[in-house]
Amino acid sequence: MQNRENQSRPHSLRFNGDELTMAVNIVAAVEPTMDIVYHLMNNRDEESFVLMLMSAKNIDMGTLLEKEKRDTDILFEINKEDAVYLMLCQDTKVDGGYRFAERIIRNIVSAKGSDIYCTELEIRSTTHIIKDVILKLVESYIKTKQENKSGEIAFRSLN
Repeated sequence: MQNRENQSRPHSLRFNGDELTMAVNIVAAVEPTMDIVYHLMNNRDEESFVLMLMSAKNIDMGTLLEKEKRDTDILFEINKEDAVYLMLCQDTKVDGGYRFAERIIRNIVSAKGSDIYCTELEIRSTTHIIKDVILKLVESYIKTKQENKSGEIAFRSLN
């Protein structure tokens, strides 16, 4: 049987159907909250925040992340079945976000979790369009999974 044209799509197409659905769900869940965080950054002393998108198998990620997060962090359940969660960490810079991700990964490993994927994005200004920021995070997460970088932290900063 011959492949349909879209089954042999070029690798430059960024999202398959499941990935596109995940991206749409993340934008819908997170965009209103990020809009408020942008407002706080523009009108208060907020300097930066970190978005963390992660997943792991064989562990209750929601309970773990709920226990580890600060009062100022906002946790979003993206896909409970695949244990994909996003956390928005207000007033957080590169070092704090990275150390937080390291601690989460250590806890997952000690609880016998597996297939751990973690991507973080530090946002230092409101010059970036919110949807673009979210899609950069999703693209990084997908790339991390495609490259099988389990247990690693993919971290980027946006100025």
